[in-house]
Amino acid sequence: MQGRTGPILRMIARLRVLRASDGLQDPAAREASPVLILVAAVLALLLAILEIDSNSAELRSLGLMGDAFSADPVFKSP
Repeated sequence: MQGRTGPILRMIARLRVLRASDGLQDPAAREASPVLILVAAVLALLLAILEIDSNSAELRSLGLMGDAFSADPVFKSP
C-alpha cells in the first residue's frame, strides 16, 4: 500500500507548492472566475426550471400557472 500512496502524496505536494506560489495569500482578495460564475448561474436556472416543472400541478391549483393562451370564458365565442 505504501507504493500506491507515494505518487499521490507527491502530486498533492506539487499542487500545494503551485498554490503557495500564486502570490495571493488572502482568499478574500481573490476574484471568482467568470466561467465559474456562468456555470453557477446556469445551474441555478436549471434548478429553478426543474422545481417549477416538478411542482406544476400545485402551481396550477393555486392559479399561479396557467395555459399559455388562456382567455377568460366571457370573451370566447359561443
